[in-house]
Amino acid sequence: MDYFKHESAYIDENVQIGEGTKIWHFSHIQSGACIGKFCVLGQNVNVGSNVVIGNYVKIQNNVSVYEGVTLEDYVFCGPSIVFTNIVDPRSKYPQVGSEFYIKTLIKEGASIGANSTIICGNTIGKFAFVGAGAVVTKDVRDYSLVVGNPAKHVGWFSEAGQKLIFNKDGIASCKKSQKKYQLIKNKVVEL
Repeated sequence: MDYFKHESAYIDENVQIGEGTKIWHFSHIQSGACIGKFCVLGQNVNVGSNVVIGNYVKIQNNVSVYEGVTLEDYVFCGPSIVFTNIVDPRSKYPQVGSEFYIKTLIKEGASIGANSTIICGNTIGKFAFVGAGAVVTKDVRDYSLVVGNPAKHVGWFSEAGQKLIFNKDGIASCKKSQKKYQLIKNKVVEL
C-alpha cells in the first residue's frame, strides 16, 4: 500500500488509490472508485461507487462525492460542499443506479468554496472559482468567479487564483504566476 489510510477510514474492495494519497478519519471509499496520486481526503469524506478523482485533488471535511461526479486534477473542494446526482429525488419513487445519475464534471484546477452546492448535470470550467455558499445551477466558464444563489459570474481568476483585471486591449497578467490572459468574446484564454 503506497497511500495513507487512517485506521477509522473504510475502503471497499475494487478501489484504486494512487501513491501518496491520504485518507483521513471516518472516510469511506466505495467500490469502483478511482482516486489519483497525492490527493488529500479530509475527515468524513464519502467517495461514491465508480467516482473518478484525478491527481493532487484536495477534498476538505464533510464532503460526499456521489456517483456521477468526476473531479479532474488539482480540484479543490472546500468543507461541507454538496454534490447532487439526481434532479428530481423522491423517496416514494427511488432512482438508484448509474442509469439514473446525471453527470457532473469539475475541470482541472477548479476551486469550490465551503458550503457550496453543485446541482448535477453541470460543468465547472478549468481554474474556475465557486465562492463560499454559492449554488451552481448552470455551467461555469473556465477562469470564472461565481458567487450567490443562484451562482452568477462576477469576475475572472487566474490559474494561480489571482483576480484578473483586463486592460483596454483585453489583456491581464497574474502577478503570482507571471502568466498572461486575454478576454475574447466573454471567454478567458491563457496566452
